[in-house]
Amino acid sequence: MDSSARTTMPVYFLSHGGGPWPFVDGMREQFALTERALRELPQRLPRKPSAILVITGHWEEDELAVSAAERPGMEYDYTGFPAHTYHITYPAPGSPALAARVQALLAQAGFPVRADSKRGFDHGTFVPVGLMYPDADVPVVMLSLQSSYDPREHIRIGQALQPLREEGVLIIGSGLTYHNMRGFGRDDSGAVADAFERFLSHAIEQEAGTRNRLLEQWEQAPHARAAHPREDHLLPLMVVAGAAGSDPGRTVFRDHAMKVPMASYEFGHAQVA
Repeated sequence: MDSSARTTMPVYFLSHGGGPWPFVDGMREQFALTERALRELPQRLPRKPSAILVITGHWEEDELAVSAAERPGMEYDYTGFPAHTYHITYPAPGSPALAARVQALLAQAGFPVRADSKRGFDHGTFVPVGLMYPDADVPVVMLSLQSSYDPREHIRIGQALQPLREEGVLIIGSGLTYHNMRGFGRDDSGAVADAFERFLSHAIEQEAGTRNRLLEQWEQAPHARAAHPREDHLLPLMVVAGAAGSDPGRTVFRDHAMKVPMASYEFGHAQVA
């Protein structure tokens, strides 16, 4: 293995926005900063990833599952959008080899995990990854959340995945720093989202032990349950924090749409122009 292959990849938590927004006029303009940041994000990496592992807030199982299809299909897991958004395709290959590696790492850490050969790309995957790699030339594998929603266990999941960073795999947690479907657009949602995001931004900047402890206790943060009535879009951050190991976190970009801020975080070394 050459020296470039041993470069440790950073890890990311990305706030992926609402539904298939890059394909919807009016919505795309709201997320202009996010679009620009995601298109530029590959320039921050030390090398092109050998593959991407996405922990998506749009897939949860009683026991962990990893996508194992060679040619994943699509999951149109949204409602009320224009008809053409149910025909979007993102033809990136999967990677059965990476899926097997993920299974082996998690099994070694004591997590039951199964391969799912039918799971396709949901919008938490094809939106950010499609903007980063529009040529669909990097294999993409998805990992589910556990429906127990235990934050400590999701940090442990990430810790088990750390070796992938030395193998050229880019680990992405895809969710949102604010995800209250009834709150989007309300006049008070901005203050709620701001307060909770301040907690998250402070937490991720701490040394690993403090960071993980704060994230485990996220429900004690200001407006926590108002920001996340269900924590499906927050738990990918727990996995990423575990995968970060001792690497510090930072806000890599912050957008504002639907009256709320949405932050994205980077952990570890990145090439900054």
